[in-house]
Amino acid sequence: MVLFNVSRVQTKPFDGQKPGTSGLRKKVKVFVQPHYLENFVQATFNALTAEKVRGATLVVSGDGRYYSKDAIQIITKMAAANGVRRIWVGQNGLLSTPAVSAVIRERTGVDGSKASGAFILTASHNPGGPNEDFGIKYNMENGGPAPEGITDKIYENTTTIKEYLTADLPDFDISTTGVTSFAGPEGQFDVEVFDCASDYVKLMKSIFDFEAIRKLLTSPNFTFCYDALHGVAGAYASRIFVEELGAQESSLINCTPKEDFGGGHPDPNLTYAKELVARMGLGKSDTQGEPPEFGAAADGDADRNMVLGKRFFVTPSDSVAIIAANAVDAIPYFSAGLKGVARSMPTSAALDVVAKHLNLKFFEVPTGWKFFGNLMDAGLCSVCGEESFGTGSDHIREKDGIWAVLAWLSILAYKNKDNLGGGKLVTVEEIVRQHWAKYGRHYYTRYDYENVDAGKAKELMAYLVKLQSSLPEVNEIVKSARSDVSKVVHGDEFEYKDPVDGSISKHQGIRYLFEDGSRLVFRLSGTGSEGATIRLYIEQYEKDPSKIGRESQDALGPLVEVALKLSKMQEYTGRSAPTVIT
Repeated sequence: MVLFNVSRVQTKPFDGQKPGTSGLRKKVKVFVQPHYLENFVQATFNALTAEKVRGATLVVSGDGRYYSKDAIQIITKMAAANGVRRIWVGQNGLLSTPAVSAVIRERTGVDGSKASGAFILTASHNPGGPNEDFGIKYNMENGGPAPEGITDKIYENTTTIKEYLTADLPDFDISTTGVTSFAGPEGQFDVEVFDCASDYVKLMKSIFDFEAIRKLLTSPNFTFCYDALHGVAGAYASRIFVEELGAQESSLINCTPKEDFGGGHPDPNLTYAKELVARMGLGKSDTQGEPPEFGAAADGDADRNMVLGKRFFVTPSDSVAIIAANAVDAIPYFSAGLKGVARSMPTSAALDVVAKHLNLKFFEVPTGWKFFGNLMDAGLCSVCGEESFGTGSDHIREKDGIWAVLAWLSILAYKNKDNLGGGKLVTVEEIVRQHWAKYGRHYYTRYDYENVDAGKAKELMAYLVKLQSSLPEVNEIVKSARSDVSKVVHGDEFEYKDPVDGSISKHQGIRYLFEDGSRLVFRLSGTGSEGATIRLYIEQYEKDPSKIGRESQDALGPLVEVALKLSKMQEYTGRSAPTVIT
């Protein structure tokens, strides 16, 4: 057994180590500075109570992006020095964000141990590579992201840090499963490398009817395509879709995890998932033959998802509403009923309508999965989602991209249980259109203005808040832009009081609510690594069945004009068009 010693290393604070909605994200060149990562990790240990560190079992893994392997070694040495008893690492350093949550909640180690927290190494949907992004966040004993009380304390610690602890452990092999033991000043310290997929697969099999999904995926008239965008979802795709559910290996694309995501942008949307979009018949040219019936994509750490039908895009806002509407019938885990549903504030109100119709508890929370976690821990929420391609349930405390795909496959299997012998299938598009006919349609789009000058972005937001003090002035601007748009009846800056712990979250986005149920929402995102990202959300509700079949861009065109004029977007940002439209 290798003996190790603990050292105290002198350091100084770095500016700007404030965690955003999902941890600290910066360019790799920032993270590789001497002491930078170490400062943040020590600030996290210092923010946790002693019993959550000393003698604890912690998970350290991530999406495999560039610098992850180095970071795992650094964090493990610091954990040993801070009195942690054991570290669990996914094989090759890979664990999807939802799998980390599952491991914390479900896994028992070879010696009977249970994890009480995790360092997740990911910048989610941001690009990876030596010149791109890296990220780190801490998850708690419930498997969910650290609450604001902890992240505020971490940030405070980063501003005053003077030293960190590390151990002179040799680097360990993360490619082979097994336990390596070391001896230090406080006794034994173990590193266990384990299979990254087995715990997660076991959990999925306890939630869904895998036999029903297998019948769908092996049916001669059903075709399927899954794109991991070279993210960590690839480490799970073959195990679940091919080995367990019988899909063809050829139905998986970009499923080899890569440190730079194959040079792509691992964000599962219509802009970046180009290969899947083309294969599903949604590209500019339809030259690939008949598209599959169902397609889906994942982001870098596999917590986000995009769902597509043949030549048909399902908006994330519609997706969570449709899953909630069908969950009790189609997914065994929910057979006893839903406890409640929740969405993030910028997400469309499609879920609200389902909740009202089914008489379910409903919650509108700020952006950030930690807010859903509180509701789930209190037994108030079963299914939740956000417009930024995140969908999930109370099986874990993170959004879960593969879970969402399995939920959709379960709904398709349920709707087609009598059609799999060769009859005409109920398609993704038909399921969505039937939902619109019953509940109404929420036309919806999001404009992202990325890497905007941070000062200008703040000026724009301040202008919008100030404008809300005079709704007559707002409506003058609205009418001068488009006379056919309904009038604004309310404007505010969204504030949330958590019904579980009473905490208050302010400045969560600027809302303009229209008389006909339409909405404009403006928000600064905390997920970028530099500059500011302004997100503009535009929503139009349509109950008239004769008007639910329009093209989104046509239905939303007037509101888009109003939003750009109201916000003086071009004037403040210098941008004549958004970076991405979803």
